[in-house]
Amino acid sequence: MTNEHSGFIGLGNMGGGMAANLLKNGHAVRAFDLSEEALVKAEGHGAVRAANAADAAAGADAVVTMLPAGSHVEAVYTGEVFGAAKAGALFLDCSTIDVATARRVSEAASAAGFAMVDAPVSGGIAAANGGTLTFMVGGTDAAFDSARPILSAMGKAVIHAGGAGNGQAAKICNNMLLGATMVATCETFAMARKLGLDPQTFYDISSVSSGQSWSMTSYCPVPNVGPQTPADNGYQGGFAVGLMLKDLKLASGAAASVGASVPMGNAAEALYQMLANQGEGERDFSLMIEMLEGK
Repeated sequence: MTNEHSGFIGLGNMGGGMAANLLKNGHAVRAFDLSEEALVKAEGHGAVRAANAADAAAGADAVVTMLPAGSHVEAVYTGEVFGAAKAGALFLDCSTIDVATARRVSEAASAAGFAMVDAPVSGGIAAANGGTLTFMVGGTDAAFDSARPILSAMGKAVIHAGGAGNGQAAKICNNMLLGATMVATCETFAMARKLGLDPQTFYDISSVSSGQSWSMTSYCPVPNVGPQTPADNGYQGGFAVGLMLKDLKLASGAAASVGASVPMGNAAEALYQMLANQGEGERDFSLMIEMLEGK
């Protein structure tokens, strides 16, 4: 679906690369961000600068948003986008936000005559830049079918998770599992080392045994063990502690709202809060191993 006119609002670490891939795949993009630096970078990729969010949405066939939190998403859509977008425009919110807000904004969009999907992503900054993100999509079948070609221009996998809000539900369930397994992987490596096991030897055993997980085999928290990971780079880059904590807080809030018991998720949240409180919010979440080892 080339030559489609897309508005893009939110050109941060993730949004900047996503907008660049839309442009690379033949979309005309009118972009807005509060950061002048982000706007200049987007212009360098071929985007047209918009004066504000409403200007980015005006006349667009589709509007993509990548914003920090639910409050921003709701304010941008209800305060600016709904009033400026052309009739029948498609909205794709790729932010990671709470399920309740995602559903509320989607209902408001539908009532105003627009189609909308929530389409949070997995894959991080490198995947955003490389166009290899995974999108977990909530919305009607028709909205999903309309959104798929746009999302495919920015990612490698586009999966329909169900109705409005289900994309967000899938994202926070996945990331709660990730947070808990990373903590378990870190504490296990720390214990193995204290018991006299060489980390590489333990990795060689556990990575082909029943304790295997993605946190172990694809994202090992021990430097120089397994494939290259942020652990090999002083825990720089990768998935920030602060973002892991944000997702765990969203997960615990969602769990409380539906009466789900998530003791492991709650424990992971508390531990990542401790790590963030130590001023480590910007470093990779596999840094957990150093906190558990008392470093």
